[in-house]
Amino acid sequence: MVVEVLATPEWLDGPTALPLADVTVHAVTERVLAAVAETDSPQGVVAVCRDVTVGMDVLLAQRPRLVVVLAEVRDPGNAGTIIRTADAAGADGVVLTRACVDPLSGKCVRASVGSIFHLPVVTGQGVDVLPRLREAGLSVLAADGTATTSITDPAVRGLLAGATAWVVGNEAHGVPAPYADAADQRVAVPLYGRAESLNVSVATALCLYACAEAQRQAGSPRDGAPPARH
Repeated sequence: MVVEVLATPEWLDGPTALPLADVTVHAVTERVLAAVAETDSPQGVVAVCRDVTVGMDVLLAQRPRLVVVLAEVRDPGNAGTIIRTADAAGADGVVLTRACVDPLSGKCVRASVGSIFHLPVVTGQGVDVLPRLREAGLSVLAADGTATTSITDPAVRGLLAGATAWVVGNEAHGVPAPYADAADQRVAVPLYGRAESLNVSVATALCLYACAEAQRQAGSPRDGAPPARH
């Protein structure tokens, strides 16, 4: 996965250095590292990695039971946080549409805190990805704050126990109309206070965990899913 590493001599000789067998290592000055790094204060090392995204066929071949589709989510911090949350909730993959942020951008990778390297991530999809997920046996739910049906409704709770794909939307405009119209149902996360909405990564976390818990309580098969960690 890691192709080569650029690091300062101080990092290579320091206590935080990692074993780098079978990886090309370049010792560089702090000035060179600062020129290639995206952060204002690089930590002394930059790694060049292979593209870790996969194709839609690869994801579907794993018979996913919990997937999140990012429809035009453009903030790299939100996208990376959703990838991390999907990983923690035991989701089988994350799908990004063509208008989404690049999940391999530096800020998105950092926000994922490593989850992007071991959770299937698919990019460049259009609205036609929703019928493909439905054909694979997943119910397609759009997270829509204006929906009259709530995630807490008993009928929805029962639906979440099955294979589910959540569609979450743009930070400013929510789920784009073509994606919301193509979903099986629109479902809202209830707001009990005076806030007008939730951050997309927070709303996604609530949806994914509601689904993960319903699936576990129902004893739904989750091939290859690790046991819950407490």
